[in-house]
Amino acid sequence: MSTASVSVRPGAVLADLLPASRVRDIALVVGGAALTGLAAQISVPVPGSPVPVTGQTFAALLVGTAFGARRGFLALGLYAALGAAGLPWFAAGTSGAGGASFGYVLGMLLAATVVGALARRGADRSVLRTAGTMVLGSAVIYAVGVPYLMAATGMSLTAALAAGLTPFLIGDALKAALAMGALPAAWKLAGGRG
Repeated sequence: MSTASVSVRPGAVLADLLPASRVRDIALVVGGAALTGLAAQISVPVPGSPVPVTGQTFAALLVGTAFGARRGFLALGLYAALGAAGLPWFAAGTSGAGGASFGYVLGMLLAATVVGALARRGADRSVLRTAGTMVLGSAVIYAVGVPYLMAATGMSLTAALAAGLTPFLIGDALKAALAMGALPAAWKLAGGRG
């Protein structure tokens, strides 16, 4: 039995392994938004914090890395726009742009773009590079989410860090570990190392 090898052009992301077409790109953007919305329903309240633990951060980083910066931005932009317009697919079926955790949604939009750009440079091809990419993506989410949390709630920086960053670090480490295994393995299975 032989294994098929995929020819991978420089700067490719996993989504580029699918046959190129406008329909593919639209399906990826809509599917990425839907995946993020679905993952947001995995929501666990954190005592003392208006921000729950969700699966949406992992989905956003995965979408950005697998789709590339442009499609990742469009997918998370669609997710944010539809949720802000009233589609109840933010954490635990909420919607709207005024909530204390909406800054994290905006951070995910930016993070998907950043990790997508890094993936085009091969940042998802090895365990260590994927780890660095996920850590940077998470940092981008917090860099937008924590100040927004402060502005929306009137919390001090110390309180916002305690409510909107510290309780999530262990979960982020677990999500990064999942990505560290999944993304390089996907490239290996596809036969393209780039």
